Amino acid sequence: MVEPGSALTVAAPPEQRSLTAAQIRADVNLIQEVMAAVMKKDVHFGTIPGTLKPTLYKPGAEKILSTFRIAAADPSVEDLSSSDEIRYRLVVRGVHQVTEQFLGAGIGECSSSEEKYRWRKPVCPEEWTETTEDRRREVWKRGEGGKPYQLKQVRTNPADVANTILKMAHKRALVAMTLVVTAASDVFSQDIEDLPEEVREAVTEGPPQASTPTIQPPQRRSQAAVPQTTNGAWQAITSKFDGKCSGCGALMKAGTTIYYNRAEKSALCVSCHEAPTESL
Repeated sequence: MVEPGSALTVAAPPEQRSLTAAQIRADVNLIQEVMAAVMKKDVHFGTIPGTLKPTLYKPGAEKILSTFRIAAADPSVEDLSSSDEIRYRLVVRGVHQVTEQFLGAGIGECSSSEEKYRWRKPVCPEEWTETTEDRRREVWKRGEGGKPYQLKQVRTNPADVANTILKMAHKRALVAMTLVVTAASDVFSQDIEDLPEEVREAVTEGPPQASTPTIQPPQRRSQAAVPQTTNGAWQAITSKFDGKCSGCGALMKAGTTIYYNRAEKSALCVSCHEAPTESL
């Protein structure tokens, strides 16, 4: 029997399938509790610089599916390969483990023509020299500290990565299904870690933050910019992922102390929380 407040309440008869706001909130709370108690950063999820939400990894998706008792049915596989490309598109269906009711599906695709699969570093300088010009290249990459450097590469034999392409397509479909069925997209994002660094910057908020951020001098903030803290509802916690201060908009890194107001669902940096209520 499915517990009330679970996303799997959809397994009930049609007349009982509508969820209350409290049940939906309970689903989100359960995902956040599992994230805090069971899931580990950089194993089950990760924070990509420039993004506000953590990215869900395959092991994390499996934890969430287990929590809600969802099984991933055998995927349907579409082979879109050609003579010079391995390409798969998969659809993974989510079903309730007890009732076997269909709950939703996710689609994922992967190709050997993606940048990280299409090219590789040559074994030695002689291999690059002996490779035909149409299957080798010199490309610019960003190195440590943002300094560019040039790299020699040769084409990867598509057959060498066929199994990897299939597994990656399955992983993307599984994560997509998890986010759709459990409505976890407001907690996690997907596949940002799969993008090349240059493309990732284009779809996030900008280039990755430096490991040691530059400390800016305090700025004057108006009273309207700093939420009132006299109601005693602000609680000091350790942030689990990157976010922005509701007062000054400054980046608050994962692992730092912040002040969170559960009623207002907003967070403040230490400086804003300690600021007086009048204009600074």
